[in-house]
Amino acid sequence: MTRTPHPPRLLVLRALGLGDLLTAVPALRGIRRALPEHRVHLALPAGLTEAALGTGAVDAVFPAEAPGRAVPSLAHWPGPPPDVAIDLHGNGPESRDALAGLRPGRLLAHALPDGPPWQAHAHERERWCGFLRAYGIPADPLDLRLPRPATPSPAPGAVLVHPGAASGSRRWPGERFAAVVRCLRATGHRVVLTGGPGEDALVRSVAERSGLAESDVLAGGLPYGALSALVAEAALVLSGDTGLAHLAVAHGTRSVTLFGPVSPRLWGPPPGPDHLALWRPGPPGDPHGRIPDARLLRLGTGEVAAACLTQLRSARTAAEVAHAR
Repeated sequence: MTRTPHPPRLLVLRALGLGDLLTAVPALRGIRRALPEHRVHLALPAGLTEAALGTGAVDAVFPAEAPGRAVPSLAHWPGPPPDVAIDLHGNGPESRDALAGLRPGRLLAHALPDGPPWQAHAHERERWCGFLRAYGIPADPLDLRLPRPATPSPAPGAVLVHPGAASGSRRWPGERFAAVVRCLRATGHRVVLTGGPGEDALVRSVAERSGLAESDVLAGGLPYGALSALVAEAALVLSGDTGLAHLAVAHGTRSVTLFGPVSPRLWGPPPGPDHLALWRPGPPGDPHGRIPDARLLRLGTGEVAAACLTQLRSARTAAEVAHAR
């Protein structure tokens, strides 16, 4: 009996967070289209498995993570070396060496002698698509939309407010979020709050300050399927520069995102009326700092509430025009 050969295996390293995964979707789809015969394995934290498989660009997840944004060990890679390994994790020797240690048939990385130069001032999506193009792999930085989730939303049509962020420097004060929530509720909008693991105290504080009912507080970190559906069916998403903002862009949900230490030119949504990025120009700060960035604190509650109401009015007008047709 003739044995069917196994498909060649391709390993991509991007063992970071949800926002990092979503900004890499255009690059991952470029890889998938250019190498369709390969089985694509993505090295990233196991908790992002559902999100990664939902992009349609990944066949399997290879669990890998390290504290912070460090490069994880890949020594537990099973079986023979990957036929191709691609470093989408960073531009340093650490991530290159982690992949090179597996002895892949071909390695693509910035930190190779013949690797493409690092584009320090490019948007994250543009940077990785440009990296692939340097290797002859076409990738469209605007190819980032996700399909609608099959899971029903726990609060369809609500305004989704997410006050948390992975670092204090990107976390707008909770009392300011509460003031915006009160304004949105006063104009007749249902608001629900979400928070990730470890953010229950923050979410409940915002809820108490804004008078939200317990049923509108979705604390504790929703499973990815429910969170994705919540974002996809929301009227608007208000958040800091965090993974949820990228999920809103991926689902085409209108959003207002508050930027501080990092310019939206590097991590913000694509140009267009559906997504507003609020930011005060200035020298770059520490995106992983412990206290709110000075530029973030210069955003006032009135400005943020006005931006949210503008987006909601625009959505209502667009819906009325579409219905009239």
